[in-house]
Amino acid sequence: MTATLPADAHVHSEWSWDCGSDPASHGSMVRTCERAVRIGLAAIVFTEHLDFERDWRVDDGDIGEHAQKYVDESGHVRLPPFDVEGYLTAIERCRHDFPELRILTGVEFGQPHLRGEHAADLLAGGAIDRVNGSLHMLPLDGVDRAEPTTLYRHRPADDVMWSYLEEIPRMVAGSDAFAVFTHIDYAVRSWPVATAGPFDPRRFEGGFRAAMRAIAEADRALEMNTRRLWPWIPQWWAEEGGRAVTFGSDAHGPDMLAAHFPEATAMLEHFGFRPGARAEDFWIR
Repeated sequence: MTATLPADAHVHSEWSWDCGSDPASHGSMVRTCERAVRIGLAAIVFTEHLDFERDWRVDDGDIGEHAQKYVDESGHVRLPPFDVEGYLTAIERCRHDFPELRILTGVEFGQPHLRGEHAADLLAGGAIDRVNGSLHMLPLDGVDRAEPTTLYRHRPADDVMWSYLEEIPRMVAGSDAFAVFTHIDYAVRSWPVATAGPFDPRRFEGGFRAAMRAIAEADRALEMNTRRLWPWIPQWWAEEGGRAVTFGSDAHGPDMLAAHFPEATAMLEHFGFRPGARAEDFWIR
């Protein structure tokens, strides 16, 4: 087993809209850096949300209390623009204050195949080290889009899951802006156990494998999101030709930084993935 933890390459701070406004209790770049040093991380990537949705609809209770202020009377989410200058200034400050920690810039770009023109200037400017691509939303009614949490209220669970998996190859083919596909199990997070029963990945194996093949054939990395450790993800990824992985806690606060990383790295080593020269490098098979 590797003795050095890889970089946590999916971390949010107060510069992400969904971390809340109180850095003492939610995301805090400074406190997250402090914890990174304390637990012995060599590197961290602050991948703040980069979202440009204008047709995102939510039902009551589908978005956290701290983000409710972004929901208008029609049930649509209106997000503030990403404060790039403020974020980069905070990064430089932390690099100065934590010289023992390699701090990389990054974004988690939602639906990059649909919103690419909105981020083109930022991503071409060279200030962003890592771009994670995320699929958070699917069509709801032909007019609006919604996250799986909302979609499960309106459509059969299996239909939502298959739609999610079938959109992944379209996202890969439609955007070269991202290097890493994040949390391929995103639609599983809100799977409606009460109405659909426990989630069984084998029922959707063909869809997951097809999505992974598309990611692998495009020479992208797949994130091992450590909110849940699913052994079938690295197994199918390796079997479908996947060569590179990153590790991401998806932390929205310091306490979750690098959560379950020792177990995740052991699991990935079992499937033949090995670390690069630096903590932030992709693990390669």
